Amino acid sequence: MTVTQPLRCLLLQVRDPDDPMSGHEIASFERALAPYPVLITIFDLLDRLLTPGELEGADLVLMGGSGAYSAATGGPWLATALDSLRTVHASGVPAFASCWGFQAMAVAMGGEVANDRSRSEIGTHALHLTPAGRDDPVFGHLDPHFKAQMGHEDLVTTLPPRATLLASSGRVANQAYRFEDAPVYCTQFHPELDIAGIKARLSAYPRYLTEVTGETYEEIVARLEETPETTRLLSRFVEVFLGD
Repeated sequence: MTVTQPLRCLLLQVRDPDDPMSGHEIASFERALAPYPVLITIFDLLDRLLTPGELEGADLVLMGGSGAYSAATGGPWLATALDSLRTVHASGVPAFASCWGFQAMAVAMGGEVANDRSRSEIGTHALHLTPAGRDDPVFGHLDPHFKAQMGHEDLVTTLPPRATLLASSGRVANQAYRFEDAPVYCTQFHPELDIAGIKARLSAYPRYLTEVTGETYEEIVARLEETPETTRLLSRFVEVFLGD
């Protein structure tokens, strides 16, 4: 792809105003989308409904984590947020969602999500491609068995209609999917995070250590591995959907 100006990215966030990971998420996506220059604008899904007009001019939509919010337990904000995600799906604008975005897009389009701490995955975990993942233009460059950074206690139990499963882990079957009728890819894992990024998340959300994993920060950090091949999913996505 020949880049003459930054890609205009709309990052849909579900985060409190004082969430320290709001700016960190922007920096993480900027790093992962390299070598493409990007201009990232935040849209707060907790504040208002996304309209089709607000997607005009966007080259790419991004969705990431959520801090204190869950697509499984919900709240008064969720219905409007899900309507916004359905607008993204219908728009035809290429979109990539990780973690909360993965779960919320599944719910928005007819899938099911549950909270299950017994199947939580925090840190670097092993995954494998499905046959569809091995044949996929975005995922197919990965090794059939690969690793990625994770941080979740919610999971997608039922994929939405017209979604194709691309990757699974030993603990959670639904780890990545694409839609057959829209340029939308979703991953439970965080391709935008490296070791420094996952350390920052663990430090910002210490309850994952005390409430979810039962492990210490040092124990989790000791098992972390860099995952540059998985990070390249984002630039590969740009090549496939926004290339010349």
